[in-house]
Amino acid sequence: MVAAPAPLAPSGPASAAKDEGLRERKKRATRRALRLAGLELVAERGLDAVTTEEIAAAAGVSPRTFFNYFTGKEDALVGNDPELLPRLLAGLAARPVDEPVLDSLRAVFVAYADDVVVDRDLWRLRMRVVEQNPSLRAAMLGATAELERRLAAAVAERLGMDPTEHPYPRLAANLAVAAARASLLHVGTGRPGRELAEVLAESFDAIAAGLPAPG
Repeated sequence: MVAAPAPLAPSGPASAAKDEGLRERKKRATRRALRLAGLELVAERGLDAVTTEEIAAAAGVSPRTFFNYFTGKEDALVGNDPELLPRLLAGLAARPVDEPVLDSLRAVFVAYADDVVVDRDLWRLRMRVVEQNPSLRAAMLGATAELERRLAAAVAERLGMDPTEHPYPRLAANLAVAAARASLLHVGTGRPGRELAEVLAESFDAIAAGLPAPG
């Protein structure tokens, strides 16, 4: 008897989207495994006693794979999510041109936060590692400064302003990043129960209201 032909693998946009979604989930899982391995090793031994090769080995990947995800040890420990800046810039560009800048920034940050599940255990470990290794604060500030710089340039372009002539674009970007950082730290290291998007929206609203003290 002639065997029946094997069914064709599904194809088309739905299949491609499913494959892409699977790849992205695998990438996120690998990135998390590397971050967690690095943080655990540094918490145990100290920053100077841990190499990228040891982090890769602890995560079960090759050193080459490590550098596919991070530029170095500090980036793995305290760097930004690589999806963050591209999504913020694309979201900002898609907002209505006549919308107030702070409203636009609020919308794009909250939209991003809606997709983020805060790994509280990882964040608590990260904060402990930073406290134990103060030199990591410079790496954190560097990552934040680049985010603020790129956002400020996007705000300036949106407003048709020269950022060298007025502080507003940088001020708006810095406020937005500060709101995001404070909200993430609150959700990541505080008592569980609230989602990042909710806290972030409240933070932006507080800035817009002039930052009144909570009642």
